[in-house]
Amino acid sequence: MSFTEQDRLLFAGDSITDSSRDRTDPASLGKGYVRQIADRLCADRLRGGPEVVNQGLNGNRIYDLEARWTADVLALRPTVLTVKIGINDTWRTFDRGLPSPVGKFRAAYTRILASARQHLPADLYVITPFLLPVEPEQHAWQDDLAPRIEVALDVATEFGARLVRADLFMPRAAAEHGNATLAPDGVHPSPLGHRILAEAWLAAAGVPVEDGIPRS
Repeated sequence: MSFTEQDRLLFAGDSITDSSRDRTDPASLGKGYVRQIADRLCADRLRGGPEVVNQGLNGNRIYDLEARWTADVLALRPTVLTVKIGINDTWRTFDRGLPSPVGKFRAAYTRILASARQHLPADLYVITPFLLPVEPEQHAWQDDLAPRIEVALDVATEFGARLVRADLFMPRAAAEHGNATLAPDGVHPSPLGHRILAEAWLAAAGVPVEDGIPRS
């Protein structure tokens, strides 16, 4: 897929997408995979590269993303929309006792993608949630996260979104590099983890990654 100056690529999600962006600056892309994708696609912005917008927000569960969906996503009229959400629905269940029943999670995920299909002329991408346990208690999270991954797969298929299977390629990469190397706390990617995410998104979009995004 090729992108032009007419395209607006919007990435919506939680802290993995947010990645320390400056929320007072609409042009801020953070330090993670969104920045790396933009660096690859927008190096020649003056010669026709797309606009990239980061609408990740630290701490978001699916319900938080849905609450700001109209203002932070639909109102910006992206032509390419990427959603990565779900790990906080699991995490908050364990550390704060905030339940996120899978049925309600599915209903909310379905509503946001349905509204995107209804209101936007956008290509959709879904990045599945993932977990790379580094603490013993995090292994118990996996049974809670697994059905959320299935929800992401199901809704992506239902609404014709391209899938970026972070739940598969991140554990494969961790088998080589180690969980903590890719995500020091099991959830938030390191620079290498973000690079792997960015390369996977670019591959899903059909964009060559050689000589592209930063390697550190």
